[in-house]
Amino acid sequence: MGIMKTVVVVMVMVFGLAVSMSAPAWAQKPDDDEGPMSNMHFVILRDYNGKPIKNAAVVLHPVNARGKQSKGGLELKTGDDGKAGIEGIPYGPLRVQVLAPGFQTYGEDYEINKPETEITVKLKRPGEQYSIYGVQEKDKKTDPPKPPDQKPQ
Repeated sequence: MGIMKTVVVVMVMVFGLAVSMSAPAWAQKPDDDEGPMSNMHFVILRDYNGKPIKNAAVVLHPVNARGKQSKGGLELKTGDDGKAGIEGIPYGPLRVQVLAPGFQTYGEDYEINKPETEITVKLKRPGEQYSIYGVQEKDKKTDPPKPPDQKPQ
């Protein structure tokens, strides 16, 4: 019975440690030091037709005074309506990245300074890739030679 109790205590400690380590960096401030907070709302749409993008990842990172991304962060997923939201984001600089398969990755820094903040992002399809080396001979596509026309006998 003593071993079982020890195992349970260790499991509770590991779970508590895992939860505390996964919290975003800005959530680690003491309660009495909290400043104003914003409720964030995101709308993720296709640029070419304005339709919502389901399951897009909206990644939030706090940014320090020098513009460097702080450790920690938070990932949200959009629903069928292309929307995601979270309450209680502290005022200050925030880096927002949006990723969705088949679309260009979006990234922008925002200054959060209102109790309600809505950000609409229109994702574009991937563009052509360019090379400073131009087209290489080995990369040029050539059509295979056509067989000669055969006349019926």
